Amino acid sequence: MGSQSDWATMKHAATVLTDLGVPFEARIVSAHRTPQRLYDYATSAKGRGIKVIIAGAGGAAHLPGMAASMTTLPVLGVPVESHALKGQDSLLSIVQMPGGVPVGTLAIGKAGAINAGLMAAGILALSDERLDAALTAWRTRQTDAVALVPVDDPA
Repeated sequence: MGSQSDWATMKHAATVLTDLGVPFEARIVSAHRTPQRLYDYATSAKGRGIKVIIAGAGGAAHLPGMAASMTTLPVLGVPVESHALKGQDSLLSIVQMPGGVPVGTLAIGKAGAINAGLMAAGILALSDERLDAALTAWRTRQTDAVALVPVDDPA
């Protein structure tokens, strides 16, 4: 993530990955304030065994695209909601990557972080039967938690 304040959003991806038993690392890597850290992180990720990068950023949101420009690993971008434009600036900065440097872009905020965790798990599950079973079970629990009929007071 680009800053400490992004953790409020990105922790939702971490929760999903933890629930599915996927090891991960959470780091603050700013494209603007720590460019050398970004370079070192992105260029070493594959060699360190990283398979997918989830990058969350707000505002100008350069982190996902810059990370993608330095690795061939899949990069999933989570637009963090900003104060000025409610995350629309973040979304457009991530989704409008030039052809040739893809970033898989998710929804703004918490939903995007949750889905980034699920998408990363889905990518990894292509070659991991245990994770595929865990992801299938997660989705089954989600489906089973939806009531058939509404009630006046679900609490």
